[in-house]
Amino acid sequence: MHSPHDPFVRVRGAREHNLKGVDVDIPRDVLAVFTGVSGSGKSSLAFGTVYAEAQRRYFESVAPYARRLIHQVGAPRVAEITGLPPAVSLQQRRSAPSSRSSVGTVTNLSNSLRMLFSRAGKYPPGAERLDSDAFSPNTAAGACPECHGLGRVHRTTEELLVPDPSLSVREGAIAAWPGAWQGKNLRDILDALGYDVDRPWRELPAADREWILFTDEQPVVTVHPVRDADRIQRPYQGTYSSARRYVMKTFSDTRSATLRAKAERFLASAPCPACGGSRLRPEALAVTFAGRTIAELAALPLADLAGLPHDGAESARVLTEDLDARIAPVVELGLGYLSLDRATPTLSAGELQRLRLATQLRSGLFGVVYVLDEPSAGLHPADTEALITVLERLKAAGNSVFVVEHHLEVVRRADWLVDVGPGAGEHGGRVLYSGPVAGLASVAGSATARHLFAGEPGPARTVREPRGWLTLGPVTRHNLRGVTAAFPLGAFTAVTGVSGSGKTTLVGEFTEEADAVGRLVRVDQKPIGRTPRSNLATYTGLFDVVRKVFAATEEARARGYGVGRFSFNVAGGRCETCQGEGFVSVELLFLPSTYAPCPDCAGARYNPETLRVEYRGRNIAEVLDLTVESAADFFADVPAAARSLGTLLDVGLGYLRLGQPATELSGGEAQRIKLASELQRGRRAHTLYLLDEPTTGLHPADAEVLMGRLHGLVDAGHTVVVVEHDMTVVAGADWVVDMGPGGGDRGGRVVAAGTPAEVARAEGSATAAHLARALSGDAGR
Repeated sequence: MHSPHDPFVRVRGAREHNLKGVDVDIPRDVLAVFTGVSGSGKSSLAFGTVYAEAQRRYFESVAPYARRLIHQVGAPRVAEITGLPPAVSLQQRRSAPSSRSSVGTVTNLSNSLRMLFSRAGKYPPGAERLDSDAFSPNTAAGACPECHGLGRVHRTTEELLVPDPSLSVREGAIAAWPGAWQGKNLRDILDALGYDVDRPWRELPAADREWILFTDEQPVVTVHPVRDADRIQRPYQGTYSSARRYVMKTFSDTRSATLRAKAERFLASAPCPACGGSRLRPEALAVTFAGRTIAELAALPLADLAGLPHDGAESARVLTEDLDARIAPVVELGLGYLSLDRATPTLSAGELQRLRLATQLRSGLFGVVYVLDEPSAGLHPADTEALITVLERLKAAGNSVFVVEHHLEVVRRADWLVDVGPGAGEHGGRVLYSGPVAGLASVAGSATARHLFAGEPGPARTVREPRGWLTLGPVTRHNLRGVTAAFPLGAFTAVTGVSGSGKTTLVGEFTEEADAVGRLVRVDQKPIGRTPRSNLATYTGLFDVVRKVFAATEEARARGYGVGRFSFNVAGGRCETCQGEGFVSVELLFLPSTYAPCPDCAGARYNPETLRVEYRGRNIAEVLDLTVESAADFFADVPAAARSLGTLLDVGLGYLRLGQPATELSGGEAQRIKLASELQRGRRAHTLYLLDEPTTGLHPADAEVLMGRLHGLVDAGHTVVVVEHDMTVVAGADWVVDMGPGGGDRGGRVVAAGTPAEVARAEGSATAAHLARALSGDAGR
């Protein structure tokens, strides 16, 4: 038995996901980094085991009723953990993005600013003092009544509703109306109301056009339809609905993303005329502090918001000092370019996690374990130093900091290293090394050691000669002001710069309309699906091939089973108890709901009759449980499957299971699945591939594999443009466009453009020094 003062967190028999009964001891009060190739089991150990067990113990102390209100990650599969303090988790998974969530709400800075205006603001003579809620656009007390606190209103115009005025109503002039019978009904009703539906729209009287499109009236009229001669015609009572009414109702009420997108085409979004886009009531906007309204201060970069002058009153002094103290860690983490009103959905996962980290710095907790998921994601090397300083401060405050990380600079600065591997999936799940960083050098078979201690520069690469140039711009958007940049065709270009310098905004301006672009492929990190029904096999089209293979077996043909029988998404072959989910939700009243394998199919998702059909000794559920690597051998002689599986192996995803739910995939994995789907198409026409930080979440060994694939695309005649912070990748590019020099208002310019060697010598570039180190072989990811 370990003493209660044991300075180690001791894990025994961890079997979460692919962990093979792992035993490991990690000291407390240190910066410990978990490394290993993607899919090796790092996160399963740090989050799935250590954090999950800490949270489970915390729940034991919470009142049973309160447990229902908190999301629980579930008890981990582990024999025992001793010496484990309470834990705080900062992961990169973003919650459902809401247009009302902002930098201010995530960091709680909005609360401080609202309190400042409520208690120390300058009110108009005779105005009543407002509560802090009255300064929030997210409360009934503060929201502008016209736009309900959203800052924008949706309007429509005749030009949007009727794009071609030479058509008559019967010919479909009102493009916003629904198609098929519903649109015909509206035209018949107009006809019955006495409007001319056969004259060109532009020839109708202005008053008629206005009424048809914009009336709020809903007259009911008897319609005698004129249809095919062989069909019985029955009069009916039809209710008229104007084009605007139909569009607004569809936009606000429909649950169909397709219908909503169609309705949005006929709407123009504009700043709310009542509040000018500030989202607040006039009473709140009448109050000022330091000569500005709360909306004006919320729009400033945080770095400029610090240090507001005040009149010396005690309340103003205390509140401005509190605001400054909360802003300081955000600026320290390189996020001073963000403003309080910046919407959360527009932030990268890395920015969001660093905001939460800054908030934790203010919490003053000590004696806890912070478990962080790649805090360096999306960070320029220039900002990594600030991140390490923040992690050191969390440790100095008496906490243990456990970090899952690939960035070699962060790994080098760790006090303790836990290397998991050696491979991914079933080839991983073992702790190769646990100890001080230097000791990893002697561990054979560690992919991390190979990259961490390699000091030799790679062989000098010959920069490709461009086939031509594609000029983008001038671009004026966000912080870019008339920026123009040239990109070489048939080459590999890296766009670099600190966070917020305008990289993604610039690359977002590429369109297929450009002369030299045959096809444009954007590969982003958005999830490939939002439910467990979407998985690797369904997204890549591999599932269709697998189902055809099963439907073609003698057993399936004898039973009369078609392709649909082997889908778990439709009735027929699936298990009806769990509707093909594989698990059922078990309500435990005051305990959190838990999921258990389906009692009938035991998680197989199919009914027993379907599972009797086998292909090469495996049923459909067993095939979906194969990893990509195993499936590549299994389907080696099925060309359609082999091609799809080959591209997944090429981008380093051999460890994923075919049926792995989309909800379990990281952003980097989702991006590589999308890339693999594109690669298997084998296009001949010139394609421009755009990737936003493709090495995020990748171990250097996996990044090497991925880069080899992307350079292969360029060798095949295509053009690749990546937004990238990894200097090893940038050093291997043909051309570099460096944005900056800073973030937000201090960025938005092309600081340097040229070959990696030329940009490494550029004056005033935050990237140059780090790129020069990478070119000399002394780089840390």
